[in-house]
Amino acid sequence: MEPGKGDERFTVAVRAVDGAVVLSLAGELDHDTAGPLRGALDAAVGQGDRLVVDMSGLEFCDSTGLNALLHARLSVQEAGGRLELAGLSGPVARMFRITGADGVFPVHTDVAQALRSDHR
Repeated sequence: MEPGKGDERFTVAVRAVDGAVVLSLAGELDHDTAGPLRGALDAAVGQGDRLVVDMSGLEFCDSTGLNALLHARLSVQEAGGRLELAGLSGPVARMFRITGADGVFPVHTDVAQALRSDHR
């Protein structure tokens, strides 16, 4: 997927950093905007053993976005890798806490911390 692909309310940029695939999300992730995320996640599975989703630019995430990440997590695990989250804040962090999803994913303060960690 091309950097910044998405509509005006949501974008996802994909890059390789230190052996990991990093997806940087920005804007509002919901039912209407989740397509680019699903595409980027599907393309990233198998591209490396580590997928880091940078959510620091995400202003909103509903259950559609959460479900896309949960599905991708299983796909990445089946491929022998791991999916980690970075930069959860505000309403997005609250939604992950309320649903318990913050206990399902390794969560890091930011991408730099994620890349330094050796979470297994």
